[in-house]
Amino acid sequence: MFTAIFGSVEQGFIYALMALGVYLTFRVLDFPDLTVDGSFVTGAGTAAAMIVLGYHPAIATLVAIFAGFLAGFMTGILHTKGKINPLLSGILMMIALYSINLRIMGFTIENSVGRPNIPLMNEGTIFSQFFSWWGSLGIDDTINGFLTSLGIQYVPKTWGTLVIVAILIVIIKFIFDWFLKTEVGLAIRATGDNKKMIRSFSANTDTLVILGLGISNALVAFSGALIAQYTKAADIGLGIGMIVIGLASVIIGEAIFGTKTIVRTTIAVITGAIIYRIVLALALRVEFLDAGDMKLITAFIVIVALILPQFFEKRREKSRKAKRHALRESEVLALNRSKESENLA
Repeated sequence: MFTAIFGSVEQGFIYALMALGVYLTFRVLDFPDLTVDGSFVTGAGTAAAMIVLGYHPAIATLVAIFAGFLAGFMTGILHTKGKINPLLSGILMMIALYSINLRIMGFTIENSVGRPNIPLMNEGTIFSQFFSWWGSLGIDDTINGFLTSLGIQYVPKTWGTLVIVAILIVIIKFIFDWFLKTEVGLAIRATGDNKKMIRSFSANTDTLVILGLGISNALVAFSGALIAQYTKAADIGLGIGMIVIGLASVIIGEAIFGTKTIVRTTIAVITGAIIYRIVLALALRVEFLDAGDMKLITAFIVIVALILPQFFEKRREKSRKAKRHALRESEVLALNRSKESENLA
């Protein structure tokens, strides 16, 4: 149980990058971008292919991020310049990326047009390079020894993955918060709220939409690149249903923590991604469920996350109405008493 939850937290931090990208399009830009299912694999495939070809994992990850940005950029071009419906432009780019991703992964095999998967079992990754330094510190033995003394039998092999992904997501979160408070970030937020208003200030909304989609899919591709290095494999089917996972993370986080400020919202999105992975891991431990039911579980989690906030909001509204009614009655009672005292006087 402990190791399952621990692994879910690790993956939750990585998928939080993808959730931040989904939040930027769906909540900030109000753009239903389905490119995510393709750009996630673009990031994973690009990073894996470059690592197999001998490039440094850090360089491979940066190129994967840029490839994701290009995917979002093209979706933005299709919508703004091609005047294609936002939902359709995302679907078209997602379909195109399927073939493009096969081509990208096919570069690792000579005279091959496409390749559906790339194993990285014998390749160095960002995580393996970090472990070589982390292992020399002896922190794993100290923490695991303490957990064993508490009676926990199964402990993780290393805490290094959790440390590096946690540090990474904190850095990205602060950069993300800072960007949305800059002039360009505020303009992107305003574009999502009211395009006509921001156009009246001579802002180029087309450029802002393209930039927002590019940044969103760059984050998604970053997440895909890290997942490929974390699981030691990249597969063409990695991105199936990824948009639903991102939405589930956003909805769960918002339902629990709220959205009063940008800082609070990004914390909610990150936490939502972690909670989603934990709930999924716990659900898969139920005897009559298996890995094939993961999409069904995801759909159920999203449905619950959508319905519960409405239920609680109705209860809060009833409570507020009851309080207002009680306050009005107390005011009327006080007014009647004051009139009675005046009449007696």
